[in-house]
Amino acid sequence: MPQRLLYILLLFIPIVGWLALFGYAVRLVNEFIEGRYEGLIKLDFMEDLKLGFMVFLKALPFYIGYMIILSAAMYINETLGSIINLVLGFFVIPMLAVNFFRKQTVESFFEFDVLNVVRDNLGEYIITILKQYALVIVFAVLSIVLVGIPAMFFTNSIFVANMYGRLVEKKTGSGL
Repeated sequence: MPQRLLYILLLFIPIVGWLALFGYAVRLVNEFIEGRYEGLIKLDFMEDLKLGFMVFLKALPFYIGYMIILSAAMYINETLGSIINLVLGFFVIPMLAVNFFRKQTVESFFEFDVLNVVRDNLGEYIITILKQYALVIVFAVLSIVLVGIPAMFFTNSIFVANMYGRLVEKKTGSGL
């Protein structure tokens, strides 16, 4: 497992390394959704690069729309823009991103009905996000000894992925 932490070194290879890591992170999130995670999965550079590239392209419409909404809100009022960014970043984007990582379609980033899980399980969702932030803090401290950098990168959405797998996939009975 320690050698798999070296995958983070791909960050130093612009674009190609980043896309490979992105594809790897998508596969890792899906392991958590399916409840199959037992340790870091093995990087398949070419497959993860292809997956990362395709997922990146499919995510562009959502992020372009997000930036337009955020820019318009910031233009109207900087405080309003900051509040919208905070609300979207905390309550909307994590669950939509995990849904997108799972289904990997452009439309899945716009399936706002998945946010009903957040509304219906608000307390659990807030605890899930707070655990995720706590994990980032722990890994930030571990970054002093370099272990935290790859851990922080690869575990970004694990708690939301776990919640998604339990509350969305089991509820709908879908297994992609």
